[in-house]
Amino acid sequence: MRKLFLFATLILITYSCSVNYNNYPVKKTYPSTGNTNNSSINTEGEYSELIKTYKPETTEVLNDLLNGSSDHSKTSVSVHNKSRCNMVLTINGGGYYKKIPITAGKIGYAMVPKNQNYTLSGMVCSSAYNKKTFISSSYSITLSN
Repeated sequence: MRKLFLFATLILITYSCSVNYNNYPVKKTYPSTGNTNNSSINTEGEYSELIKTYKPETTEVLNDLLNGSSDHSKTSVSVHNKSRCNMVLTINGGGYYKKIPITAGKIGYAMVPKNQNYTLSGMVCSSAYNKKTFISSSYSITLSN
């Protein structure tokens, strides 16, 4: 009898919580991929996760920039993030894929195979950046909001 009473109480509580009295509008709180605020939040979360394990290629990039040689198979890509927001830059193309977390006001960099088409993309604050480019030598861009 006690189990039946608990079961009935549970059903009543569940039913009363789902009833929309007086037909008040119900606000849905599901995340939306088109909302720029959610995109900024997602970028910051992705940045926080990546920065924990990211290993920059500092030595290789500096060697390429200072001693740039045409006989190497790789070249450097550097991105100066002049915005007030952290960002994640995605480099994709020619069988190469890498995500680089770039702190606000800092420079992010990577070594990529030369003579390939790449797509560089990311969110800078609430603005999307997306560019396709052919990289054959050191490549540098500056992003701001």
